[in-house]
Amino acid sequence: MSNITSQISLSINDLEEQFNVVTHNLANVSTVGYKRICSTFAKSLETQADSSEAEVSEETELETMLDFSQGSIIQTARPLDFALYGKGFFVIETPEGPLYTRNGMFQTNPNGQIVDSEGRIIGGQSGPITVPIDVGLSQVNVSSDGTISAGGVDIGQFRLVDFGEDENKLVSAGASCFLMPDENVQPLAAENIVVKQGYQEASNVQMVEELVNMIMVSRLYEANINIISAQEDASGSLMNLAMA
Repeated sequence: MSNITSQISLSINDLEEQFNVVTHNLANVSTVGYKRICSTFAKSLETQADSSEAEVSEETELETMLDFSQGSIIQTARPLDFALYGKGFFVIETPEGPLYTRNGMFQTNPNGQIVDSEGRIIGGQSGPITVPIDVGLSQVNVSSDGTISAGGVDIGQFRLVDFGEDENKLVSAGASCFLMPDENVQPLAAENIVVKQGYQEASNVQMVEELVNMIMVSRLYEANINIISAQEDASGSLMNLAMA
């Protein structure tokens, strides 16, 4: 550890930012549809550990991004729980514009429309999807392509979208939702995606990996603080000698 510490030149601010990323991921380890935040932290450590002291820059700038890798699929047997297997998102309609999510924990509002936990309409291919009042939720069935039937009658199909190579432009909007800030990027119909009824997609956070990152960040932070304290002590001693 002392070997790595002597070569690492990550700033205190970078370490605090990485610590916040790790704690945020850990706080959402059980959040359905959550996509972990990752950064260039580990890559920076590897690069600097493999470099000579002369090659290490004074400060390394960290970048964060969202990891959209598939989370585990967990069975719930609840008729309005849906998991997506493959690349793509459900669409949530809001007055401010569409949001995109992998969290398929849905319900119906008083009008029978399928909505998310906050009551926002889930997009269908032809608008809101409404379950007839006289049909019980146990009679709602969804096929693998997102086509929904209630009591044996088709009532709509989920609008499932994908952003392809522009997926990395999505930003977090809270509650496992994402938005596309770039108005020039329009979603495409998702392909090769499967809807699984009665399942949820778990968070893709790997707890052990995050705990290891937290330990590493804490040790590096402590090492940096000790170095700063030692430098301040040395500066104080020099000042005292100069004034003596």
